[in-house]
Amino acid sequence: MFDIRVMTMADYDAVIDLMKGTPGVSLRDADSRESTSKYLERNPGLSFVAEDGGVLCGCIMSGHDGRRGYLQHLVVLPRYRRQGIANALVERCLSSLEKLGILKCHLDVFKTNTAAANYWHSQGWQLRTDIDRYSFTRSNNENA
Repeated sequence: MFDIRVMTMADYDAVIDLMKGTPGVSLRDADSRESTSKYLERNPGLSFVAEDGGVLCGCIMSGHDGRRGYLQHLVVLPRYRRQGIANALVERCLSSLEKLGILKCHLDVFKTNTAAANYWHSQGWQLRTDIDRYSFTRSNNENA
């Protein structure tokens, strides 16, 4: 049986290893130890990990801008999938955001990540076709 708890910086290395080993997940400079620490401080109690017998088997990060929530980096180890871990992690984020008055959430999925797209669609999330996302990087580093 798995347990879900708030993610801390002590989980950083295990979370990054989990993400690195998961196809479809992209790590950027924004996922550095320093940036992750700032994110967790800015969004306390909104990112979670799942553990089973001391094995970090899943993670999710979430935050908000005061109006909308944002989910990022939902990852579950392949051998732990289809056990309700992803759904439990997502629910923990959504209920925590709801307690803060945040009722609408967004997330991004790479167009090439069909497994993630299928998961989110199966959970009732709607693919937006009415907007396009634009990004701007104030740096010559495309990995920012």
